[in-house]
Amino acid sequence: MSITVERFGRVMQLTLDRPEAANAVGVQMAIDIAEAVDGFTADEDARVLVVTGAGERSFCAGGDVAELLDITSHPQADRAGPLGFARLDPGKPTIAAVNGYCFGGGMELALWCDFRIAAENAQFGALNRQWGVTLIDGGTQRLPRIVGYGNAMWMITTGCRVGADRALQMGLVQELVPTGQALNRAREVAQEIADQPQPALIADRRGVVASAERPLHAGIDFEAIVGRGVMNDPTVVKRLTDHRASRGLPQG
Repeated sequence: MSITVERFGRVMQLTLDRPEAANAVGVQMAIDIAEAVDGFTADEDARVLVVTGAGERSFCAGGDVAELLDITSHPQADRAGPLGFARLDPGKPTIAAVNGYCFGGGMELALWCDFRIAAENAQFGALNRQWGVTLIDGGTQRLPRIVGYGNAMWMITTGCRVGADRALQMGLVQELVPTGQALNRAREVAQEIADQPQPALIADRRGVVASAERPLHAGIDFEAIVGRGVMNDPTVVKRLTDHRASRGLPQG
């Protein structure tokens, strides 16, 4: 396996495990990633997925240049995406713990995650520009949604490297931690998320995901449908009823 998958309670960790190749994604790793995401999706006890790269040098340097000609034709390419993730949504929170290089397809993987916690040595960029190849795993769609049109165009057309401080400023990264601490912090946040009541959390996540795909009014309608289903759940009703009773508030 070119990845490792571990469980820490209700948190699953997917580690790209080719440190000698800066964790670049080849054909086998792409297939392994797709299967790992499928496994997370199907595992009802796994509530949060943390994605990281082995070692401190690189989260993922992108697609393996030696295998780029084959990366679009492997068995999982059409269903999951050439690098194994772009078309998949596990329906549960995902966090990228970014250390070191996060370039090309590696940046696309980080963008695929719901949010990113980065070490101070992290660097981001569409360095595929220098090879004359495109972003093929959602980068042109997710990057502008996250950092805005101008920032996305600047990064994609120039192929520049963006340091961790600038990435935080742009909203590409949500938390910045000392070098060597990204994974620990991501697992800590993941555990906090896993400990929350899940139906409401999953419903809200679905609403946020839908907001990128629907007009505002359609997104609000979708949010209402999903949200009402959660609020009518007997477990939620009981929790809120018990809370009201504990505070001496009138029922109903």
